[in-house]
Amino acid sequence: MVGISDVAAQAGVSKATASRALSGSGSVSASTRERVRAAAVELGYVPSTSAVSLATGRTRNIGVVMPHVNRWFFAEVLEGIQVALLERGLDLTLYDATPGSATRRLVFEEFLARKRFDGLIAVGLEPAESELERLIALGKPVVSVIGTQRRTSVVTLDDEHAAVLATAHLVSLGHRRIAFLGGSPGTHWPHVEVARYAGYEAEMTRAGLGDALMRVPAELSMPAGYAAAVDLLGDPTVRPTGIVAACDEVAIGAIIAARRLGILVPSALSVVGIDDHVHAEMFSLTTLRQVPHEHGRAAVELLMRHLEDPDAEPVALSVKPRLVVRGSTAPVAGRHSAGAMDGGLSPER
Repeated sequence: MVGISDVAAQAGVSKATASRALSGSGSVSASTRERVRAAAVELGYVPSTSAVSLATGRTRNIGVVMPHVNRWFFAEVLEGIQVALLERGLDLTLYDATPGSATRRLVFEEFLARKRFDGLIAVGLEPAESELERLIALGKPVVSVIGTQRRTSVVTLDDEHAAVLATAHLVSLGHRRIAFLGGSPGTHWPHVEVARYAGYEAEMTRAGLGDALMRVPAELSMPAGYAAAVDLLGDPTVRPTGIVAACDEVAIGAIIAARRLGILVPSALSVVGIDDHVHAEMFSLTTLRQVPHEHGRAAVELLMRHLEDPDAEPVALSVKPRLVVRGSTAPVAGRHSAGAMDGGLSPER
C-alpha cells in the first residue's frame, strides 16, 4: 500500500511537508503543494481520514441537518452542498430532523453532540431557541440556509422582494382583485410566509389596493394549495382575477383547481408562484426564480470562511429572485365559466 513516505520520496520533500501539502494546513508553497499532489495522484495515494484528523485536528467532514430530503427545494440544496464539498475533498454526514419526530430529538440531543464534523449547515430548520443554543454550544461554525437568525451566517431568498415583484406583475396587467394564497398558523417556515405576505401587502398598498387585500391560508404543498383554491375559486362572489401563491407548489395546486372548476388560466385567472419549482415549466407557471442548488454552494463557501477564520462575524447573504414570465398570467379580462387551461408559453424575462 502506498504511504505518505512514498509520496514524499516521489515529490522530493520530507514526510512533514508532504503531509502539510495534502492536508492544506501549514505553510507550503504553491509549487511544492502541486508537486506533492501530482505525486499522490501518480502513485494512487489516498490519505487516511483518521491520519488527517490526527495531523490537523479536523475530521474533514461537514454535518448537514434538514427537515426533509425528498422535497424539491431541500434535495436541490443538498445536491449543491454535496457538489461543493466533493470539490474540496470533504465528506458529508446528513442528519434527518423531520419536524415533530423522535429522530429530530435524537439528532439535536445525541448525534450532533458527538461533534463528528468540522462545521454544520442547517437547512430550513427554523430551530427553536433551545435547538439553536445547542448548535451554537457545539463550538463549531454553523451556516443556515433559510432563516432569520443572525447568530449564524445565513443564505436565503429575498422573500419579501419576490412577493413584491409577483404582485407588481399582476398589477401591471390590470388586475385589482388579487389574493395571496398560502401560509398557516402552524407552518414550519413562518418567516418565509410572513415575508412573502408582507411583500404582497406592501405592493398592494403602494398600488392603492390596500382595501382589496385577501389572504387564504394553506400549507405549502400542492394538495393544500389545490384544496384552498377550490374553496376560493368556487365562490364567484369573492373570486379573484389574480393569485400570488406563497410558493410554486401552492400555485400549481391552484392551477389544477381552476382547471377542474372550468376557469380558464390565464384569460380568467392569472397565477404567479415563487421558487421556479422543477414542475413550473410543465404547468407554464409564471414565477420568481430562485436556484436552491446555488444556495447550497453558497452555504459551503460561507462555512469555509468560518473554518478559516473562527472569529469572523456572521454574514447574511440574501439572494435576489428573477421574474420568469410564462403562460399562467395575462392582462385581466372577463370571466369565463367553462373550458380548460388555455395558457401557453411566453418568453422568460
